[in-house]
Amino acid sequence: MPASYLIVGGSSDIAIILAKRLLKAQHNVTVLARDIDRCSEIQALGAVIIQGDALDPLAVSSAVQVTTGRGDESIAGVAHLVGSLLIRPPHAVKIDAFNEVIHTNLSTAFLTLSTASKVMLRSGGGRLVFISSVAASLGLVNHEAIAAAKGGIESMVRSAAATYSQRNIRVNAIAPGLTETRLAESILKSDATREAAVGMIPSKRINQPDEIASTVEWLLCGAPDNITGQVLHLDGGMSNLRN
Repeated sequence: MPASYLIVGGSSDIAIILAKRLLKAQHNVTVLARDIDRCSEIQALGAVIIQGDALDPLAVSSAVQVTTGRGDESIAGVAHLVGSLLIRPPHAVKIDAFNEVIHTNLSTAFLTLSTASKVMLRSGGGRLVFISSVAASLGLVNHEAIAAAKGGIESMVRSAAATYSQRNIRVNAIAPGLTETRLAESILKSDATREAAVGMIPSKRINQPDEIASTVEWLLCGAPDNITGQVLHLDGGMSNLRN
């Protein structure tokens, strides 16, 4: 049965793939994105595109309202795919840059959680999925800012899962390792850095964006109802294995 889903941060590579997968399954898809030009293909496939910043409460609220208006006044699921990357040692990071990483990754996640959960409480439940990082659980050189932001997301997910566990709201996260996306271009731009990155991964390969998108889709649409408060590590074994 078709359901209504919202993707926050909908112009990312993973978001576009996720939207296509949901649309192919005949679901209603609403996307909140700053760069709407990147969303033209999924718009042509039937997605409703809302231009706005995920840090703007009015934009997030509007996206939620549009999503509920496309189905039975409820949201089956929300994927928060907003993110940024800063790899630099603390002594070289100004506080404004650190705060930007926190706001882009963590503050937007909380705003999405807060806004969407209000609707889900009224409609009887729903599912929320957030994106963390292997850096949240594994000490990586020069990843202090992003580790702080993503670590906050994981803690928030666990707490929210507990808060809403008896209200049929399921909250989970995915913690990917390095993934072949625009965001990772600075790391993967040379053969040397790519080889060094792959060398740290037990499976000896980099994630493909469809692997992340399909896992988000599963958590939104197909995962058992008793999966909540979990962080799924899609990192080729990096967080738990040693070569």
